[in-house]
Amino acid sequence: MGWLTRATAAVMLLSMTAACGPVPEGAVPRVTTPTTETGDAAASPAPSAAAELTPIPEDCATDPAYPKRQMRGVWLTTVRNIDWPSEPGLSPQQQQEELTAFLDRAVELGLNAVFFHIRPTADAVYASDKEPWARYLTGTQGGDPGYDPLEFAVAEAHTRGLELHAWFNPYRVGWREADLEHLADDHPVRRNPEWMIVYDDQGYLDPGNPEVREWVVDVVADVVERYDVDGVHFDDYFYPYPASGETFDDDASWQAHGDGFPDRDAWRRDNVNQLIRQVHERVHDIKPWVRFGVSPFGIWRNRSSDPSGSATSGLQSYDALHADTCTWIREGWIDYVVPQLYWPQGFAAADYAVLAPWWAEEVAGTGVDLYIGQAAYRVGEDGWKGADALAKQLDFNTQHPEITGDIYFSMKDLNGRARTAIEQVAANHYARPALPPVASGASGQPAPVRDLVADTGEDGVTLRWEGDADHRWYAVYRVPADTDACALADAKHLVAVLGGDQHTYRDPAPGNEAVRYHVTAVDAFRVESVPSAGVVVNPR
Repeated sequence: MGWLTRATAAVMLLSMTAACGPVPEGAVPRVTTPTTETGDAAASPAPSAAAELTPIPEDCATDPAYPKRQMRGVWLTTVRNIDWPSEPGLSPQQQQEELTAFLDRAVELGLNAVFFHIRPTADAVYASDKEPWARYLTGTQGGDPGYDPLEFAVAEAHTRGLELHAWFNPYRVGWREADLEHLADDHPVRRNPEWMIVYDDQGYLDPGNPEVREWVVDVVADVVERYDVDGVHFDDYFYPYPASGETFDDDASWQAHGDGFPDRDAWRRDNVNQLIRQVHERVHDIKPWVRFGVSPFGIWRNRSSDPSGSATSGLQSYDALHADTCTWIREGWIDYVVPQLYWPQGFAAADYAVLAPWWAEEVAGTGVDLYIGQAAYRVGEDGWKGADALAKQLDFNTQHPEITGDIYFSMKDLNGRARTAIEQVAANHYARPALPPVASGASGQPAPVRDLVADTGEDGVTLRWEGDADHRWYAVYRVPADTDACALADAKHLVAVLGGDQHTYRDPAPGNEAVRYHVTAVDAFRVESVPSAGVVVNPR
């Protein structure tokens, strides 16, 4: 991720041109049948015939303060044990306890997605026959942690109603002393030393080597094939961030593969473009519901270099990192983009209030979703002080409907320096749950849930229902008893999103008025079913 000093870096502007644009707890209740007025009826199953169910009309007026669909994510980082595990060498039980505590915290804050760092240094935080176990698990690269962290994380996230996106770093091999001198025998660079270029204090897989590109695509495809992940995610590391006095020595690849390009910069951008395109194609060929996205450095180009650029004066990812994000958006090679806008409003070189609208314009009309990378790790610094340090960024986002979510860096900061700030976000912006955005290529709806019943007791209302194997999540709504189906069109009455293995929900506080419960099913494409027939519950 784009942490540390490069959040405010500025580099000399390059002269190449490009175009970017959009081609109160209530009384103990009692339950009635779905059509009964307030009375003394006993619990009764709702009708299960699909013909009796009422779809949510498409023309309902909705409340923008309660979006039904919104990305609310957090990066959970493994490299250098930034977030998890807290240190190498913990027992499987300790690692799992730490991980589930983070997932529980995500749910508590109203988040719905975790971006889990599974390939930090051309290694694996999962069982792989391609690359060795990451050293951040046991302290030694190749050391078996005794369980499969990705398999565990996917299962635990899903049962909590969270998405799990697999986060890969495509090119980084590691740091010179900590990693390069201790590579496992089966590391791909041990087998193919010509794949690596050492630049400054780190090693990188050579993006200009076609064998490297094929390898990275195969590594991603292997994970998508074997694990029930919801997304594939790359961060901002493509070609390395510039280091003073250093040269990225890709002469051999340039000489072998650079014919037909006007210069090396254009060739380097094409290398990254090919990787992005091929990953997108492979992921969607294997599992079309798995979404692929990238979180680039927050400045594409400055307007001083390109009239299509932003009114900023910082490092340009197009030139410095050879990441042509605008082409990826325009060509539809990514499903979502998460620019890392790690600067406050009013920061002269890279003003959040300038960049968020710029990115909104770039995705408008393209079908690519825009989420904002939020700097939870900077809370407390100048420009990021106060309990509203993050909330004021989301307040600003509401002016731009193209912005449909936020992802926070990083998980430990939501428990630490950003604790008060993220809790204000949760109170002001995440008061109700939200379903994740729908994947492209979806067709049809999952079957509705069946046999919804409600039981009452001293501790509230317990709902039970039957579902199908392809139900990934369930959404539980509690609406006023006298409202129509439009009450389910936004999230104002959405009280819970549960994993597909959950078929019960306890509502401890249904209120003092008659309410009606509905449950919908959500499939792997994030498509929502027709609501179940309602169960009306009246106050005692």
